[in-house]
Amino acid sequence: MRKRGLWILLTAAMTAAALSGCSSSAQDAAAGGTSAEESSQADAAESEDAAPSDSTSDEAAETASGEEDNVIRVGVICSMTGGSAVYGEGAQNAVDMASLTPIRARWRINSGDYPYKIEIVNNGNVMDDASDSRQAINAYNSLMAEGPEAIVGCFFSSVTLPIAEQAATDNMLLLATGATNVDVTLKGDTIFRDCFIDPYQGKMAAQFAAEQGWSKAAVIYANDDDYSNGLKDAFIENAEANGIEVVYVGECTTTDTDYSSQASQVVANGADFLFYPCFLDTVPLLVGAARDAGFEGAIMGGDGWDGADTSGMEDQFTNCYFTNHYSSEDTAPAVANFVSKFTETYGTESLNGCAALYYDAIYMLEQAAENGDGTDTASLVEGMTGMTFTGVGGTFTLDENGDPEKSVAVNTYEDGKVKWLLTLSPEGEQE
Repeated sequence: MRKRGLWILLTAAMTAAALSGCSSSAQDAAAGGTSAEESSQADAAESEDAAPSDSTSDEAAETASGEEDNVIRVGVICSMTGGSAVYGEGAQNAVDMASLTPIRARWRINSGDYPYKIEIVNNGNVMDDASDSRQAINAYNSLMAEGPEAIVGCFFSSVTLPIAEQAATDNMLLLATGATNVDVTLKGDTIFRDCFIDPYQGKMAAQFAAEQGWSKAAVIYANDDDYSNGLKDAFIENAEANGIEVVYVGECTTTDTDYSSQASQVVANGADFLFYPCFLDTVPLLVGAARDAGFEGAIMGGDGWDGADTSGMEDQFTNCYFTNHYSSEDTAPAVANFVSKFTETYGTESLNGCAALYYDAIYMLEQAAENGDGTDTASLVEGMTGMTFTGVGGTFTLDENGDPEKSVAVNTYEDGKVKWLLTLSPEGEQE
């Protein structure tokens, strides 16, 4: 178990020293705000949204003197180019929606006369990690040069792991969004995430398969990807624990385009279920190869399937499933409100689990500032530690590692379109 209390004690001393007159521009903000679950109170307060007439000059004076400016400066990283650009588009839209409209429109008074404000550094733009670990570190360093109090991202485990290691060294708060590899938050006490982890996702996938009556599983995974390796291991362990025989384990890489050899082995070994824990860009290739090989059984993946292109393959995606962080068809108020606002402004093309995670992350930082009574990194870490949060991804509490245990949505396909099937609670019960 990790002990976050030590971080809080150490950073309390650091913060006190900074406030005495030696604080840097990246660590000198503090104020009050609201949590995401209080959005319904925001509308009632709209008539009071105007700040006092002298607020701008007062705030400028405070900032110039190194005192509190009530701004949470946030750097954001995601994949903006390549085959996963749809995730980056969703992230940018969600961050814009969360940081520019709902939070700044709310003037709920806490410890001072001004609300918390979110400022996205890099001129409001999400920095591209290009799904590459080296580029991800470059993106992180570029953002750090702008003096953020927190970093949000990344979506992929392979690019988040090196960033998490560097952020821990820098005592920078990193809120990972979508990086499900278990090692991410183990890099340091300033690392958190708002997504579930691979052991948990793998457990839920295996439980779902067992409940459907599938008894012989095949697994094909990308051996060059941390996400795929972690989810593969978790599924196999839990499949066997649920009485499912794993009859075949095949390997591929993230750049493969031909899966005919592995698919033929799935059929030859008599599998009735195929688990493919890889990302959306290769999913159509795998599904097509499996169906062409004569495999008629169920095919399932993890949250990396979200956004996969099913065009022209609608029939082949019948009896396919994937776990995800939420479903846009969920009727929970937080989900319905998010989906309504998002689609009204941006449409549905980038409405995915990645967007929901980045949206929740912005509100988590605002709640962390309120919990920690400040916007400097030390206060945000203190406020994030052990946080209970309600958002698009449901209600969850961060554990001693900074990981949430949350509900898992299981989606399927109808005529090539994603359809919400069911949601499993952390206890494994259908909600």
